[in-house]
Amino acid sequence: MSGVAAITVSGPPVPRGDEILTDDALAFVADLHARFAARRNELLAARRRRREEIAATGRIDFLPETADVRAADWQVAPAPADFRDRRVEITGPTERKMTINALNSGAKVWLADLEDANTPHWANVVGGQVNLWDAVRRTISLTTDEKEYRLADPDHIPVIVPRPRGWHFDEQHLTVDDEPVVAALVDFGLYFFHNARELLARGTGPYFYLPKMESHLEARLWNDVFTHAQEALGVPHGTIRATVLIETITAAFEMDEILHELRDHMAGLNAGRWDYLFSIIKNFRDAGPEFVLPDRNAVTMTAPMMRAYCDLLVQTCHRRGAFAIGGMAAFIPSRRDPEVNERAFAKVREDKTREANAGFDGSWVAHPDLVPVCREVFDAVLGDQPNQLTRPLEPVTVTADDLLSVAATPGERTEAGLRGNIRVGIRYLQAWLSGNGAAAIDNLMEDAATAEISRSQVWQWVHNGVTLDTGATVTRELVERYVEEEYAALEAAATDTTHLAEARRLFVETALDPHYVDFLTLPAYRSVLVAERR
Repeated sequence: MSGVAAITVSGPPVPRGDEILTDDALAFVADLHARFAARRNELLAARRRRREEIAATGRIDFLPETADVRAADWQVAPAPADFRDRRVEITGPTERKMTINALNSGAKVWLADLEDANTPHWANVVGGQVNLWDAVRRTISLTTDEKEYRLADPDHIPVIVPRPRGWHFDEQHLTVDDEPVVAALVDFGLYFFHNARELLARGTGPYFYLPKMESHLEARLWNDVFTHAQEALGVPHGTIRATVLIETITAAFEMDEILHELRDHMAGLNAGRWDYLFSIIKNFRDAGPEFVLPDRNAVTMTAPMMRAYCDLLVQTCHRRGAFAIGGMAAFIPSRRDPEVNERAFAKVREDKTREANAGFDGSWVAHPDLVPVCREVFDAVLGDQPNQLTRPLEPVTVTADDLLSVAATPGERTEAGLRGNIRVGIRYLQAWLSGNGAAAIDNLMEDAATAEISRSQVWQWVHNGVTLDTGATVTRELVERYVEEEYAALEAAATDTTHLAEARRLFVETALDPHYVDFLTLPAYRSVLVAERR
């Protein structure tokens, strides 16, 4: 690492931050940035070019230049012993109390989220690494005025799988030669540097979820990062294992290729369905009325395009010896309304049953109370088997038209749906600006995908002149009127209006400005930085 420029840290002090931001750890991250940031930048430029092609053609297809990869017989490396049973995975941010609750949940895997369920406030970026350090070593605890939180059984906790931020994000609190460091490399690098050897000594390993991938070339970059990181720390090649979220429409056309690029480090693919819907809207936002979705809550996994996406994911994974992990059950149980719980638990059970019967090897939940529901469903299908890799599947052929059959999605475009997008989008952004990336809204655990879908759908409806169930045409003026009304209701009901006005400004800006912003969290991050400097 000699000759690599040092990292400058501009973030405010964080408790125990000196244990994470050591000279050696920062040098390791600086080396990763020096080696791979330029390629990351090239890949972001390639994303923009591909989006321009989609805008011009209204079409995506499987890549002809990689047809031989799709046709050939090959498999990914076998999974480590502790990572073969993934029937129930709990997701959540690396906030300390939620970390302990996740580790006590009884799930097989904890997705320790440094991405969409987190926010890039510096206290969260560094504090999350502190909590992961303690979680890996089974020493994590928390004492509050109300309760003391400890690991119920330190010898038996879920497999820890952090999710770093996506390739598009830069960490402005860390710079090299005045250039912000790639956030994905910060999150990955700090965790790997501090914990890889400790994890191996405990019989597990450094496993990761990789978000927002848009092509197999982005997977190739991750593979090169993994290869170099292992070599730099003297960790055996193939120790790192990654599960890639197929949460963009472009990645759905490159599942085989993504698995192939990461085959020495691959664990599986996940059906990240909420961001997947966001990606469809984003990429086809100006492609005409045939790509306009109904209310987001009306788009279920039984819609033809979503069924095709899941079928292709399971078939591709199992052909290659990788695990297929299902989507999120975001319901948060209520201790006040058993009837709401009964209906919601029935929907969760139905959703997980559909996934298990479709061949998925496990699935996600957002709350510890849902772990038994998911486990019960997968236990019934898996029996004594840890997964469904050996289960024969009915062969399914999925075409590009199947994946793009947006027009066949049943559902209406309603005033209630439009108002819901506005209300939930603003409420989530208020929580996000306050440092909470996993916000409980209307008995659902919402992350950044919520606001992305909400504001993107508003943008698309305005630019396509959608007609609502009321007969009204969605215009900028109509949305602005609904924003006024919904904001007034939120303001009247709020016990804390901190950041509410800024949340409204960001939502309106990204939902109505003619220039579409690729990621809402980028201007929101600028607001966080301004507030920190203030």
